[in-house]
Amino acid sequence: MPQCTADFEGLCLLYQAMEVGLHKIRAMARTNKELAEELIRDGYLKSPLLIRAFRAINRKDFVPKEFWDEAYGNYPLDIGERQTISQPLTVAFMLELLSSQPGENILDIGTGSGWVAAILAYVVSQNSGDQNVGRVISIERIKKLSESAEKNLRKYGFIKKGILKFIVGDGSRGYEAEAPYDKIIVGAAVQVAEIRRSPEGRRRTAAAGERIPIAWKKQLKVGGRIVAPVGNSVVVVDKISEKKFRSREYFGFSFVPLVKG
Repeated sequence: MPQCTADFEGLCLLYQAMEVGLHKIRAMARTNKELAEELIRDGYLKSPLLIRAFRAINRKDFVPKEFWDEAYGNYPLDIGERQTISQPLTVAFMLELLSSQPGENILDIGTGSGWVAAILAYVVSQNSGDQNVGRVISIERIKKLSESAEKNLRKYGFIKKGILKFIVGDGSRGYEAEAPYDKIIVGAAVQVAEIRRSPEGRRRTAAAGERIPIAWKKQLKVGGRIVAPVGNSVVVVDKISEKKFRSREYFGFSFVPLVKG
């Protein structure tokens, strides 16, 4: 597969995903370990802690029984309610951008199957000794999915230990009760096509970073980071100060839309 440059990494990932789709039956990983090794080999998984998390959290535990034979395929799978468990390479790419660390407080918006929440819970809980153990708050608007995700996670013990908490609610508003957050990750795409006025009075389409809901930015710590889909891009927003943000955008993705309410 071709190597991705930073400017066009999203489009390159999409191209590689198409290749994966064409060969998924012949080349599909057969175990969770093989899936992790594939993501490492293809350059999506890089950081040692995240690699350990992908190896420890079995994707099959988050896939409906009828898709168990495809659990380790590098492509999305239906989980019901018109939602999917995301493609592994996309999850790896976004989590590498998020750069979560042990001890952090993280908001996961769009629980879905619970797979991403489980990986994050593993990462934030890896402090040793007297260091603080982190926490993941995962919010999902569809109660049935949240309940299913909680069932999927039982075997890992994160909920019982207080490392992971599920909330049923409107993720577009964040979750102020547990703020501020070191990191925020989002599993569905912001689709609002806002039009803003430029300083010269001309109409313009809002930049991707400007479409990130204000509530998310307010609930983020200074020095924190948001990784979220906006349209067909993945956007990274870093909070420099209370009023200053820096963003960068990676093009060429496809996500289910973020639904408010």
